Amino acid sequence: MIVFKYIFWLLYRIWFYILVALPILILFPILLISISKESWYPFFFKLARGWAKFILIGMGFRWKIERDQVPEPGKSYMFIANHTSMVDIMLMLTAVKNPFVFVGKKELAKIPLFGFFYKRTCILVDRSSPKSRQAVFLRAQRRLQQGLSICIFPEGGVPEEDVILDEFKDGAFRLAINHQIPIVPLTFADNKKRFSYTFFSGGPGKIRAKVHEFITTEGMTIDDTRALNDKIRDIVLNQLQNYNSK
Repeated sequence: MIVFKYIFWLLYRIWFYILVALPILILFPILLISISKESWYPFFFKLARGWAKFILIGMGFRWKIERDQVPEPGKSYMFIANHTSMVDIMLMLTAVKNPFVFVGKKELAKIPLFGFFYKRTCILVDRSSPKSRQAVFLRAQRRLQQGLSICIFPEGGVPEEDVILDEFKDGAFRLAINHQIPIVPLTFADNKKRFSYTFFSGGPGKIRAKVHEFITTEGMTIDDTRALNDKIRDIVLNQLQNYNSK
């Protein structure tokens, strides 16, 4: 029986990468045009949302998104969520309609095909380089001035298997305070169970997400960063514990 499980997990992983690549290959010319100008990014974002839903459906995931508040069209936000899985990107794109730009680790740019568009549409960061982290602020500022939003997974990576939620880095909160934009916390409940970074694991099923009430940064200064960080981490952690108790 265990042999069949390992065969399923192997094929399931291969199927995921097929689903990631197939729409990119089919729509490659259109995608290429959509990233040729920064002003066309909202169109690229719509294509990316379709790509994300295609993958989630193809993997047999049924998403359920609970919303305490809905972002206003044309307004900039800082979207943050816990990070446990490769499908966090797809679920974020599915849950949020406002065009946003991911801030993500530069290593993902090495993924064939996906990386080509990733490095041209996202804000890449080398977390070991202070110079790279400073460049993130400048690029994010330009994107916010264009009316877009920003998305960051503030744990800065995927936590150890037995850690429910890692400590949050301050970058997302400093950015939000500097630009006085609301923070939208999201909690992803089931992505680790359905498709974690552990190769032989996962399977189809329900994936839940909650969009929490927005946290305003109006009137805050950089001195409020740590308190804001702790407040939002507590919101996400409490929701994860609530999900786990059901």
